[in-house]
Amino acid sequence: MEIRFQKPMESLSVKKLPRGEHWTYELKLDGFRVEAVRTQDRVTLYSKQGKLLTSQFIKVALELEQLPPETALDGELVALDENGVPRFNLLQNYRSGTAHLIYFAFDVLAHKGQDVSKLPLKERRELLRTIVQRGPHVDLAAWSSDLGATERFAREHKLEGIVAKRSDSRYAPGKRTGSWVKLRFNCRQEFVIGGYTPSDLELDALLVGFYRGKALRFAGAVRGGFTPPLRREVHDKVAHLRTATCPFVNLPDKRPGAWGQGITREKMKACIWLKPAAVAEIEFAVWTPDERLRHAAFLGLRNDKEPKQVVRET
Repeated sequence: MEIRFQKPMESLSVKKLPRGEHWTYELKLDGFRVEAVRTQDRVTLYSKQGKLLTSQFIKVALELEQLPPETALDGELVALDENGVPRFNLLQNYRSGTAHLIYFAFDVLAHKGQDVSKLPLKERRELLRTIVQRGPHVDLAAWSSDLGATERFAREHKLEGIVAKRSDSRYAPGKRTGSWVKLRFNCRQEFVIGGYTPSDLELDALLVGFYRGKALRFAGAVRGGFTPPLRREVHDKVAHLRTATCPFVNLPDKRPGAWGQGITREKMKACIWLKPAAVAEIEFAVWTPDERLRHAAFLGLRNDKEPKQVVRET
């Protein structure tokens, strides 16, 4: 069997995690979902959309050469801060070398040329333990049957959330079967960048939205989470997407709103519009009844998510 990239299995967002003897729990880590494929002569790292990440994270690829040939793993690649906590913004700027990079493997899809995706998760995990050798940049993800202890640990360390998985589940590439579910403690998800408002630092706020069908809907202006250098950096990465046309179907707003956050026809004159080809990770307090973000903060750009797949998750 020739081992190739497969789209990763997806988790379904829920508001309450299931309990029961068949459910186990993993920490939801704040990083890039990465599939590692070890062929006869090399290791290749893929993003969840199949983009090549090997050269960007060569230390991980080199360490994974210890895997048996024709083996494929699924996992999360994170950058740890000085307290050992995953931080997405550090992963984005990893080339600066200011954070510790580590790949947490949590599943195995193929082993020595054999497709093992149809084995129950419990058996795949047992196999995973035998083939992953821990090192400076590679480790095995932890799982537990104790939801209470997992949640206490995750909240104490201010982690992103928890993923619950049925121990008897098969691996279903590219699908959300409901046998894997996730709970995020804070509201956060990816949004498509459709424009920005300018400032003397190049960028004041990102204008972001999500797809519903084929229509890109405006969700809000994001000003929080930026430092002055980061404003210029993000501007430089998206400026080439400039266009004359507003990509959001639900703009302009008829009224500025109680807090002046509405993008009225008059305010649109000052906006810089972008082709909807870039994606940002945004953290926010809550959705408003009219599907706008409240107290939103920028966490980082994402190159592992296709804009057309960005929908409202909660």
